[in-house]
Amino acid sequence: MVQAKKISLYILVVFVLYTIITSPERAADLVQVGFEGISSAAQGVGEFMTELVN
Repeated sequence: MVQAKKISLYILVVFVLYTIITSPERAADLVQVGFEGISSAAQGVGEFMTELVN
């Protein structure tokens, strides 16, 4: 099980590096989308907590 986890992590790292090297603009877009998603989720949690307190 641990060996499979290491192999999948290695494949993921290779894929990310390949994507960054071959298409940096696309990689930047994907990172931006990811950060926007995290920001949106955090904002939603904040609004939920605010409404919960009120």
